[in-house]
Amino acid sequence: MITRLSHYSIYVLDQDQAYDFYVNKLGFEVVTDATMDNGFRWLTVKPKQQQNTEIVLMPVRAGQMFDEQTAEQMRDLIRKGKLGSGVFETNDCRATYAELKAKGVEFMSEPKEQFYGVEALFKDNSGNWFSLTEHPKQ
Repeated sequence: MITRLSHYSIYVLDQDQAYDFYVNKLGFEVVTDATMDNGFRWLTVKPKQQQNTEIVLMPVRAGQMFDEQTAEQMRDLIRKGKLGSGVFETNDCRATYAELKAKGVEFMSEPKEQFYGVEALFKDNSGNWFSLTEHPKQ
């Protein structure tokens, strides 16, 4: 029986640049940054308060998972901002929006009231987009 999801991959164009974005702009912490025997870099991060799930910053490259044509198609979709990667929760969407915007994070929309809370959309430096959501107080 499956008991939990421990890792989630976000495909990125450049791991060094993704490291800078997720750690220095979003304020995530590095969980693992290790180079394997074959030279593959295993880089995982997480929001500081996140428990039990790591985000793998996975480079898109030809090899075991993709042939070169498919890898280039994936990179193209990422660059064009066609891949939505998830929802990051915050206690105060407007304050987090202002903080991240001041750090140079590109937003696709300003915070807006939705039926599920306050939401803003932003992109990482590869082009993946995310929802930044503040759920209503219960």
